[in-house]
Amino acid sequence: MSRTSALDPTAALLAVFRELDSGPRGLTEAQAEERLTRCGENVIPDRRDPSWPRLFARSLRDPFTAVLLFLGLLSAAVVAWGTASVILLLVVVSCVLRASGEHRADRSTAGLRRLVATTVTVQRRAHDDTPPATREIPVEEVVPGDVVRLVPGDLIPADVRLLRSTGLTVHQAALTGESAPVEKSAADARDARGALQDPRLCFQGSSVAAGNATAVVTATGGDTLLAASHRRTGKPPATAFERSVQGVSWILIRFALLTPPLVLMANAAFRGRGLETLPFAVAVAVGLTPEMLPVLVTTCLARGAALLARTHGVIVRRLPALHDIGAMDVLCVDKTGTLTQDRPVLDRALDADGHDDPGVLRWAAAAAWWSLQLTDLPAPDALDEALLAAADEDALMAYDGVTALPFDPARRLAGVVVRTPGRLGTHTLITKGAVDAVLRRCALSDDERARLHDLADAQAADGVRVLAVATKEHPAETWTRSSSRSSSGTGLTFRGLVTFRDDLAPTAAEALAGLADRGVTVKVLTGDHPGTAVRSCRDLGVPVAGVLTADRLDTLTDPELTELARSTTVFARCTPDHKTRVVRALQAGGHTVGFLGDGVNDLPALRTADVGIAPRDAAGVTRENADLVLAGKDLTAIGHAVAAGRHAGGNIATYLRITLSSNLGNVIAMLSAGLLLPFLPMLPAQVLVQNLSFDAAQLAFAHDRPAPAASRRPSVLRPRELLRFIVGFGTLNAVADLATFGVLALALRGPGDDEALFHSGWFTENLLTQALVMVLLSPGRGARHGRRPGPVTWSAAGLTAVGLLLPASPLGTPLGLSPLPAVYYALLAAVLALYAVALPMARTRYERRAED
Repeated sequence: MSRTSALDPTAALLAVFRELDSGPRGLTEAQAEERLTRCGENVIPDRRDPSWPRLFARSLRDPFTAVLLFLGLLSAAVVAWGTASVILLLVVVSCVLRASGEHRADRSTAGLRRLVATTVTVQRRAHDDTPPATREIPVEEVVPGDVVRLVPGDLIPADVRLLRSTGLTVHQAALTGESAPVEKSAADARDARGALQDPRLCFQGSSVAAGNATAVVTATGGDTLLAASHRRTGKPPATAFERSVQGVSWILIRFALLTPPLVLMANAAFRGRGLETLPFAVAVAVGLTPEMLPVLVTTCLARGAALLARTHGVIVRRLPALHDIGAMDVLCVDKTGTLTQDRPVLDRALDADGHDDPGVLRWAAAAAWWSLQLTDLPAPDALDEALLAAADEDALMAYDGVTALPFDPARRLAGVVVRTPGRLGTHTLITKGAVDAVLRRCALSDDERARLHDLADAQAADGVRVLAVATKEHPAETWTRSSSRSSSGTGLTFRGLVTFRDDLAPTAAEALAGLADRGVTVKVLTGDHPGTAVRSCRDLGVPVAGVLTADRLDTLTDPELTELARSTTVFARCTPDHKTRVVRALQAGGHTVGFLGDGVNDLPALRTADVGIAPRDAAGVTRENADLVLAGKDLTAIGHAVAAGRHAGGNIATYLRITLSSNLGNVIAMLSAGLLLPFLPMLPAQVLVQNLSFDAAQLAFAHDRPAPAASRRPSVLRPRELLRFIVGFGTLNAVADLATFGVLALALRGPGDDEALFHSGWFTENLLTQALVMVLLSPGRGARHGRRPGPVTWSAAGLTAVGLLLPASPLGTPLGLSPLPAVYYALLAAVLALYAVALPMARTRYERRAED
């Protein structure tokens, strides 16, 4: 645009249109279709769903897969082709499953995103000679040369040049970091230091804060300034869930890489073995690696997201956010538009003594009704609408309106004149308005006026809006001369007060109660008066532990706010910056924070939170930046999303606990037996086939249903707690394996008599103990009691069948396995029975210590 900066505004605009081959009337449909084919969809390249081959290639970069590839190459280097082949098979199976799962998840998520797709208003023509018409199209279909219309809350759909604008300001923090809206104007032709400072240009990634405009699209998709910024900035920061998984993964990778040299050194020192034990050492390291973790994570999250969308109308825009909402223990909400419906409802109608009086409501409602009928108002005032909704329609018909005195902002009063019911020839002036304005015009003593002021103040302190109602009778023939004077003079008779509260969202109370039952603390961040916010909390059943206003918040340091935020429920008079600061303070206190908001002013806090949630009718820019979108009005869907997140997180944690503890136990036992036996306890191929069988069985955890108690607490993956579980139960598993060593020695009359029988016996025992662990340590076991077997039970049964049948089958011979004697099975049953008793006891002890 610098080429045209020296031209006058009209010439500069014509130059833009010539460059884009467009005009102020917009493109024709044929032109738009041709440009969409030529330029592609208006999507940032990084945000396009990758193809299946690309997903497969990306799976190869996973840390666990990289470790397996390294171990496979190491096996091939020492000509251990069998070990290398099985490891390569594991890599291929893992990558295929992961790429397929992520591809299905991407397609499903893309379909869900289309349900809440952001649209833009464009001006197009059917043909060259037809007038332009406006219509809504998906943002992805915008092309260069399109003429678009922008209103408050709209996302800027692409890079645009303004044609006309009125009071336009935009948020462009995503591009410049500026927190305040920036003024833009189509008529401002002053020179700018750069494109972002040019007041005539707006860019994708910005949003309209105020005003409206018409603009022509200059760049879309990968040609936008936002796309260039994405290419420079690279990947977004990892989420809380991704950081947890990465922490666990790197601990395991270190163990896996240390295992081969440890096995080699131990066998060389105690048994005098050399590199011939390397394939066995590699197989043991592979056995320690949970290579199916990426597959299971993707499957759990994708299934949970699809189920939420299908059953509760919650659109998960970012899969890891499902786990994050399961880990959420604090939910910050903006009151207006989320917990309340941004409209008042009648609370009470009180007489002068503070007692409920329906007569006061009748007077106030009559004034509201005839104000609407006798004045040229397009719609009733919000307070009048609340009065009419609460009043008896038949009672209103008893009054016959004469004239209306519209609301006067200077006097803060409104009035109507009606024929007095039952008193022919008498008119009554009904006045309602601000309490002090009405009381000044009432015939009251100073003490009585002060008492009524106190009554009104007490109601206002309870978080309600208060109006006063007064009347005055006149003879009908004198009304015309005295109406103006009486409406603003004195001598009114005080009738009472009407109070209004915010109308609560229909499902808000139920939703908040459900969140409290699930261990989620709700905090209200609002720009409203603290009394109004506290009243809404009380009406919703939310206990208010403390109230903090923006003035007080501004005086606190970050550490002080972090400490105070723990015990504060309501943050009132908040600006967007205050809301963001409160969210950060809660995160600094160790909480996983969600934020529910619907307005443009909620955007900074929603982006800062671990999980951003928006209703479907939220401002476009807010909805586009949310991690979860509620497709309906039902706020209880948030509780269902929390439950689904904890379901997925619980299954992922269960997989890690059971897989890693079993793997560690097997590794400890194999290393110990390898030092005691004159031969390897299992051949490398047997270790790898056992590992592959166990991995396949473990995928059932993606389809398991945890115990109901799992949804009542946040599902946080803590590496230290996980390692304690792995070490404790892995040691117990190693004891069972070593006990089998004794059984084999007894059954075979000496462990060295038959190497193949020893391998077969240990192969069978390992798979059976792992199947037992799957059933007994699965959190959903108690929930399935008395019901049909679940997927984990069936998977464990399949694993048991492999362990019992494979050694005696024709497939066992190539693996070096052979049939086992009957006495072995009897002794093995005794070992498994003792193990089955020890596991629940150890689990109960572990859970008690975890609670303490």
